[in-house]
This record gives sequence, C-alpha cells and structure tokens, in this order.
Amino acid sequence: MKPTKLLGHALLAATCFAGGTALAETQLIMLGTGTPVPDATRSGPALAVVHDDEAYLFDAGGGMVQRAIQAWQELEVEALYPTNIEHVFLTHLHSDHTLDYPELAATYWWRRENKLNAYGPEGLQAMTDAYYQMQSADIELRTGGNQPVRDPSLYQVNVDEIDDEGVVFEGNGVTIEAFSVSHGDIEPAYGYKVTTPEKVIVISGDTTYSETVARHARGADILVHEVISEAGWSALPPEWQAYHHSSHTLTSELAELANEARPGLLVLTHILHYGAPIETALTEVQALYDGEVVLAEDLDEF
Repeated sequence: MKPTKLLGHALLAATCFAGGTALAETQLIMLGTGTPVPDATRSGPALAVVHDDEAYLFDAGGGMVQRAIQAWQELEVEALYPTNIEHVFLTHLHSDHTLDYPELAATYWWRRENKLNAYGPEGLQAMTDAYYQMQSADIELRTGGNQPVRDPSLYQVNVDEIDDEGVVFEGNGVTIEAFSVSHGDIEPAYGYKVTTPEKVIVISGDTTYSETVARHARGADILVHEVISEAGWSALPPEWQAYHHSSHTLTSELAELANEARPGLLVLTHILHYGAPIETALTEVQALYDGEVVLAEDLDEF
C-alpha cells in the first residue's frame, strides 16, 4: 500500500493499515495530476474527496477510471470502485479534464445501483447527449438483448449544469460550493470548495491568479492548485507565454496567493513545466512561500 503523505503537525491524512484500519473521515486522493501533454506517469486531471465511504470526483481526465480502479485495489478505497462513484464535478470542458467522463459513465453501468450525477458548466448536457449517441449501439445491445441488467435506464446520467456561483451540492455532511475562475477564453470555468465535518478542501481548477481562489482558500486545510514552472514558461516563444499566462498561474503568483490564503497544505497539480524539470514548480514556490507544499503524484493520499 502506498504510504500516506504526513506533513508536519499531522496536518491531514488518512492512515491505512491492512487488517485493522484507522481512517480519517475525509481523504483526498489524486487520481490524475497531468496536463494535456502526454505523460505515462500522470493521468489527466482528476481527484477524489472521500467522506463517509462516498467519493466526490473533481474532473475526469484521461486515465482517471483506471486510477480509480487502482485506488480501489491497492489503497482499498471501496468508494472508488467505478460503479460506487455517484458524483463527478467538472471544472470546465477542456478535453484533458473530460476525456474519462464517458468512460466513467459507461464502465459497468448495468451493475450500478444508482445513476451517476454530473455537475459542471453549460455544455455538459450536450456532452452527455453526445456520449449516449456515441455508445448507442452498445446501449441497445445491452438493454435489448438477453444480458441481465439491473435497470435499463442506469446508463443515463443525471446532469446539473451550474449557472451561478454558490452551493451546488449538500448532503451526507458534505457541502460543495462552485466559484468562478478565469481560464483564458473558456467560460464559464469553476473552482470548488468542499467542506466536510473535518476538512475544508479548495480546488482551483485551471485558472490564472485569482483573488476568488485566495478568498475561498483562506485558512483551508488543503488547497489543490494548478501551476506553471516559470523556468519552463520563460523559455517559450512569446505567443505561447502570452497564451499560458492568460490561462494558468505562474509559481511566483501561486506563492503570492498562498501567502495570502495560508492553507494548511498546498498541493501542486496540473504541473506545466515544459522543458524544465517538473521539480522546478515545487522549488520555485518554496523559494517564496514558507508553508507546507507538495508536488502531487497520481494516487497520492492526503
């Protein structure tokens, strides 16, 4: 079993033991820490907040479902077995954040007990309808033949398109708030604040420097934030520098935000580093911010 990261003063963390379990009520599990740049060690952006044996997924990048299965098998997180996942929240509709949304909806759907619930920006219903069309032959074969199916409507997804900031989910002791962020030309794009009885976790989504993120993350237990290595970014052609700076957060800007918000732990994900070593994203933030900060990898637990 992969060890949980324990950082200073027992800040977070689920501690798992085979045979006898001591589990914190709330876990954060990174299911994908990558970017649109293909990387064999990093799946597309995705994470899970697990509370009271219920998983709440945020984004669904390519490879996320396999990481969830891996977490179920290797980390013994039952809530991440695909048919047990009932809630997925999308920050925005870029492909690297959505490629495994249809994979999650389609995986073993005929064994589900409840439909998948998906929350996200306008356009999510159209994406879902397109998934039905893409899988129409499969759906017809499974529902119209002799395959045992618990409920022939379970392939469908309950879609909730978010049209305003505020609470988008409340139940089982969990409150999830959406807030707008600036991510270049794509609108709307959201970050999320997850509050459980034990933890406050803020997820930036893809964003430039944002006072809104800083406000929501002030005093949070964990801030999960995207980042660009300035060493890598500064070597790009000017047009690519302009594009990425309009959509993402440089390490110096993230350090400024973290100094304002002072989260218990800052988790770096969606790490754009271009030609520089990926570790530069961490060292550049650490040079300007003295709080706890880690460079996330797939299947890290906090």
